[in-house]
Amino acid sequence: MAVSVDKVYKTVLFILNKEQRGYVTPAEFNSIAEQVQFQIFESYFPDGNQQFRKNQTNAQNGTEFFDMFKDISYKLHPFEKEVSFTYDAAVDGFTQTTPVADVLYKIGEVVSNYTNVNPSLASITQLVSKSDFNKISRSKLTAPDNKNPLFFTTNTTGSLLLKVTPTPNTITVNALVTPTPPSWEFTTGGLGQYIYSNTSTDFQLDGSEQTLLILEILKYFGIVINDPTIIQAASQEAQQMEINEKS
Repeated sequence: MAVSVDKVYKTVLFILNKEQRGYVTPAEFNSIAEQVQFQIFESYFPDGNQQFRKNQTNAQNGTEFFDMFKDISYKLHPFEKEVSFTYDAAVDGFTQTTPVADVLYKIGEVVSNYTNVNPSLASITQLVSKSDFNKISRSKLTAPDNKNPLFFTTNTTGSLLLKVTPTPNTITVNALVTPTPPSWEFTTGGLGQYIYSNTSTDFQLDGSEQTLLILEILKYFGIVINDPTIIQAASQEAQQMEINEKS
């Protein structure tokens, strides 16, 4: 479940007002909200590695709903997608199909599909560095084939390029994409006030991150709150104030 950008923005405004820290415009909020969302997204990877090490040493609770490694993996699920790549003969490689709606963060498993052989093959493709790619390809013992293809990544005209050998008919790419930037959109009321618009874009993070999002955004305005329950109370008060204003 995504986090409501409207709820986060109004809670931040409520706390800033109580602390007499001034007003934050939607544009300022959107800029900071995008940065904070990405910071939290990136934190999943070192945290996941740490929890994985605990799993290896049996130092973590593996009980259902209490496995922290699975919890972090679950939070990444919305960003895991099968991304389309198309072969471009001009650069002899596969480029992301345009229009590129998803910004790639990490390339995961790549499967090379060889449909012009009998039987057809769908082979897991190993990622190597360009230098290793050249060394392995030149060796008769390790030269890649349809069952054991290789690929490396490079760039062409600002786009990611996957060089695969032997060249398959198509490839299937599993990847992580970056979160869509949140955006609190509005229309202007008769008194010049900002009115929330349903064209807004919510945070893509898991609903459990709402309190952390608010805490981290407030830090950009010099407010540090050590007790998360204060955020929950402030969020409820802000919501009640909005209901009262509409009644």
